[in-house]
Amino acid sequence: MEKIRIIVVGYGNIGEHAVQAVLAAPDCELAGIVRREGAENAPLPGVKFIDEKTDLSVLGRVDAALLCKPSRQIEEYAKIYLRQGIHTVDSFDIHSEIVALRASLGAAAKEGKAAAVCAAGWDPGSDSVLRALLEAAAPVGVTYTNFGPGMSMGHSVVARSKPGVADALSVTIPLGTGVHRRMVYVKPEEGAAIEDITKAIKSDAYFANDETHVIQAEDVAALADKGHGVSMTRKGRSGNSDNQLFSFDMRINNPALTSQIMLSCARAATRQQPGAYTMVELPLIDLLPGSREAIIHRLV
Repeated sequence: MEKIRIIVVGYGNIGEHAVQAVLAAPDCELAGIVRREGAENAPLPGVKFIDEKTDLSVLGRVDAALLCKPSRQIEEYAKIYLRQGIHTVDSFDIHSEIVALRASLGAAAKEGKAAAVCAAGWDPGSDSVLRALLEAAAPVGVTYTNFGPGMSMGHSVVARSKPGVADALSVTIPLGTGVHRRMVYVKPEEGAAIEDITKAIKSDAYFANDETHVIQAEDVAALADKGHGVSMTRKGRSGNSDNQLFSFDMRINNPALTSQIMLSCARAATRQQPGAYTMVELPLIDLLPGSREAIIHRLV
């Protein structure tokens, strides 16, 4: 069977692990890595690097693009590839804007006769699928999702983008019942005031709804740990039976799991009709390599 040819767009934390995920997949192959103009290419023997202004034809056939970019850049990049008929997968993590992004990318995807999978990380993403399954098991009830403790890549990117910030790390601390504290460690640029940086971070939508503490640090890199996790609990009712209790817990390497989920969604994208999807809309079987019959025999 012809392998799915994938490009990785961006080569930061997620991009690096996305390359590893593609290379490990039995039904996929890496067509190349797309980086911003002027970026220094990593020493990866046999891997083609191109900048964003280079025509993709130099990489040969491209079936899907893993967009390893900050969430606020996803819409712009996704439309570029979708309109060329290339399936896209992103890990957009601004929960309140996912419905709007899905609608926007859906139009571009249909125009290019491709599929876009939005918000395909572990949360939103695979955790969303678990929440849907738990709700199907207990339709009446409440689900609490508690993240961390661990480094939030999306929040760290946003903190680093603020004026006067030389480096930043955002750590998520679970307080229970879905409530979280954000501990943001910041190294200011010379002459920058930590008070101004604090105001800019706390007013951003990424942080505005959580208890946020901004702490000045001289060496942010010394604090970095890519581990993260989630504990999910649902208590509810199945039919007329009360006291159904479900729990799920995981401890993970954040960028490694995010990129693996994205790779699985790229596989699923090639099996969908043109349009935009979130993970709860994808058939689970489409995330896995191999024939449907073999998967059903193994898992059912």
